[in-house]
Amino acid sequence: MDIEPGDLSADCGGVMEAISVWVRKDGEWASSNRIAADDNPMKLMSLAMKPISSPPFPLEHIEEMTKLMGGDGELKW
Repeated sequence: MDIEPGDLSADCGGVMEAISVWVRKDGEWASSNRIAADDNPMKLMSLAMKPISSPPFPLEHIEEMTKLMGGDGELKW
């Protein structure tokens, strides 16, 4: 954990739980806190999959929501 943003100087030994992950244009995975080489890749994948496995709305309403957002509501895969 940080004393000053980014310094990783705190000696409390506390672990910060990532709340989201994203992928940069160069393919590097990142979170609000940088991902370290020793971070658990399965934990990172579980964070990335949360929106897919537990969407914030019922999937049966996705076509209706697409229409409300200005789309034609047809899903094209």
